[in-house]
Amino acid sequence: MRAQNRGMGKVAPKVRIKRIYDDPAPDDGARVLVDRLWPRGISKERAELEEWCKQVAPSTELRKWYSHDPAKFAEFGKRYRAELTDPEHAEALAHLRELARGPQGLTLLTASRALDISEAAVLAELLNK
Repeated sequence: MRAQNRGMGKVAPKVRIKRIYDDPAPDDGARVLVDRLWPRGISKERAELEEWCKQVAPSTELRKWYSHDPAKFAEFGKRYRAELTDPEHAEALAHLRELARGPQGLTLLTASRALDISEAAVLAELLNK
């Protein structure tokens, strides 16, 4: 049973992250790709997406600067959280928050090999709060 948000009566979000190359699972809930670029080698049919929310992805400049360098992850997270406050990003984040409150939760999908240092990990942390 999921925890209740105190005083609000709503179920706390349940957000997971997976690689888009992993097979869909019955407990994935809403499956949303959060990468700006479509991943290589996967068809839209195989991905079984609810949607592709590229508006929430890091800017091209931030993505290129970061280049998934583990040593830059803390700074990437800080810069990405700052980007998520601009209107377009904030609207997309609010949309993901609503999907996460659905009965089956939300699975954020990314092509990143290192899930723990991906934008999906930053988003999941924010959405699970």
